[in-house]
Amino acid sequence: MTSDYRSLNRANWDERAPAHAASASYALDRYVADPRHLSDVVRFDQPRLGDIAGQRTAHLQCHIGTDTLSLHRLGARVTGLDFSAASLEQARRLVERAGGEVNFVEADVYDAPDVLGRGAFDLVYTGIGALCWLPDIRRWAEVVGALLRPGGRLFIREGHPMLWAIDETREDKLLVAEYPYFERPEPLVWTDGGTYVETDATFRHTVTHEWNHGLGEIVTALFAAGLDLTMLVEHDSAPWDALPGRSVEDANGEWRLADRPWRLPQTYTLQARKRG
Repeated sequence: MTSDYRSLNRANWDERAPAHAASASYALDRYVADPRHLSDVVRFDQPRLGDIAGQRTAHLQCHIGTDTLSLHRLGARVTGLDFSAASLEQARRLVERAGGEVNFVEADVYDAPDVLGRGAFDLVYTGIGALCWLPDIRRWAEVVGALLRPGGRLFIREGHPMLWAIDETREDKLLVAEYPYFERPEPLVWTDGGTYVETDATFRHTVTHEWNHGLGEIVTALFAAGLDLTMLVEHDSAPWDALPGRSVEDANGEWRLADRPWRLPQTYTLQARKRG
């Protein structure tokens, strides 16, 4: 495993954070204009998330804070954590403009228990596209277990590891498992001059290191870290166009395969509780 994955990935996120904040995809002005507006990711899972009013919540890998602010708007007492200073700058600016009260902390996710407090949280939340940046899912599960009080809950919606294994660039539109499904010691090394939102920005930091983690590996890691699974729902959709040229968007901003969407899980929602 390359030892500098943090610095490579952090440079990538630092450079892209302003472009994300300025993009139509994130539409930050909507959060400022409408105090009831929620991110697509949080709104999608609101029925499963339930009443979180007053809950001490840690949002890990919070990026520019749209999900974090949304959790706050549902009544949670939220702390967002991210290793990208530029992302947190945008997150703080958004919350200030929108009139919210959210605390943001700059730190690596593996250091979260030391900087946020052990056993300090009722809820740990993480959203789409977070786990692929972490080389060791067992260490992540231990972080979650350390942050939660007994009886506290983990809530995650994430890209399905089967989706991450698919080659999305094939012009023949076949669903081909090209990349690892299971966690591997070696990262997938990507070189990409763009980003996942439309932007005219030009980027210099183009290399990232990523890892996949099988669904069984994630569940087993959580169990070993003292959490018991209480929900696992696989979805045939994602809140972005994960397979361009093969997907259609519904009225709620979710994308699924135009041809037999039941062939592929694209995301999942997982909940687990820390044992007493």
